[in-house]
Amino acid sequence: MIPPKPLSRPDRVSLWRYVRLFRQDILSAQPAKLYRAWMAEFRTPFFRSYMINQPDLVRLVLNARPDDFPKSARIGEGLRPLLGNSVFLTNGETWKRQRRIIDPAFEGGRIRDIFPAMFAAGQAAVARLAPLADGQAVEIEEETSFAAADVIFRTLFSIPITDHIATQVFTQFRDYQRTQPILNLAAFVPVPRWMPRFFKSRTRVTARAIRGLITRLTTDRMAAIRAGTAPDDLATKIMTTADPETGETFTTGEMVDQVAIFFLAGHETSASALAWSLYLLAMHPDVQDKVAAEALLVDFENPSFSMMSGLKFTRDVFREALRLYPPVPMMVRQSTCPEVFRDRPVKPGAQVVISPWHLHRHARLWDDPDGFDPGRFATENGKQCMREAYIPFSSGPRVCTGAGFAMVEGPLLLAMLVRAYRFERVEGRDPVPVAHLTVRAKDGIWLRVLPR
Repeated sequence: MIPPKPLSRPDRVSLWRYVRLFRQDILSAQPAKLYRAWMAEFRTPFFRSYMINQPDLVRLVLNARPDDFPKSARIGEGLRPLLGNSVFLTNGETWKRQRRIIDPAFEGGRIRDIFPAMFAAGQAAVARLAPLADGQAVEIEEETSFAAADVIFRTLFSIPITDHIATQVFTQFRDYQRTQPILNLAAFVPVPRWMPRFFKSRTRVTARAIRGLITRLTTDRMAAIRAGTAPDDLATKIMTTADPETGETFTTGEMVDQVAIFFLAGHETSASALAWSLYLLAMHPDVQDKVAAEALLVDFENPSFSMMSGLKFTRDVFREALRLYPPVPMMVRQSTCPEVFRDRPVKPGAQVVISPWHLHRHARLWDDPDGFDPGRFATENGKQCMREAYIPFSSGPRVCTGAGFAMVEGPLLLAMLVRAYRFERVEGRDPVPVAHLTVRAKDGIWLRVLPR
């Protein structure tokens, strides 16, 4: 059985039809030929865009010459009310300074240190599902969103999601998602910075509320650091790390920007990947049983970071879910100098789109590109594609700083949930993937949950 995939649009549509489709869902707004093409050019009256699927071109943009292809400001237009000047949106020296301060918090040793907080969030997720494990349909994305948010709050600020402020942030963020399209008008039509961006009023209200709550958490933590009473978590590590080149630390305002993207990237993407993982396992009960059997061999009564070495198959299941449903479906860069891609001239200012969604399902790269096969990573084709065409966390200098964090969190929570429960499909309610901020299901992912 092939996992669900959105329908593609016709090859030719008008610009305004494309804009409408894109704002609704960027996946079904694309033509089917992108699953086989090495490159495609899109022309509008305002800019040209090039989607590149050829692996050496992807490496050129992301790995070899990233400074020549900075992140496009067009994508940031729709996210600035929430993310401000965060590391997700910046370029150049500002971005490099931010990464020098942030990256040490996510090194391997630090992930080992915060593992107990991750495990506690997993235990809480298992306990929350217990009253729902009666065979009735459960909207599982809501549960994974709650679990992923709990991981972020416990590892970042040492508070569970049941904390009053944490609960408010989660609730406001859910409202923000419902009002914010992936792109607003300024992403398509170049306008001066002083012109209004036509955000929905609810988008502005929820963004202000979230940033206000994060400011309270950040200000309180700054006071605890000065008093010497701050816990040794990710927030403390980031706020006390000085830029090795300038000796400066983040101001409270700068930290608010970074916490906003940690919550967006660390919560939203993990929730998406975990929900799709559970759905894929529900589609393939034999694979789900293998994950459960592997988890039963791990000593969950005495949790430690070393237990992750016993979850290798579970890790491959999570990898395959990230391949089929990469949380961030497209990345947009901008050319800064004249280029030639596949004998076509690319002018400065052109948008260069790299789509993990299409690259991960490319028919000329992957064997059985639309099928679910966690064992593919042990094959020669799978190993080659992992090197050349697998970028769920991007690649190169701008690779997601939380990639290692996610690859511990995802398999751990997946193993804990499948160890405790069996997940089954609900007939007639298979999800339809759509992409807004991340790849989610149009009407949720509905599964039956039963005790194992």
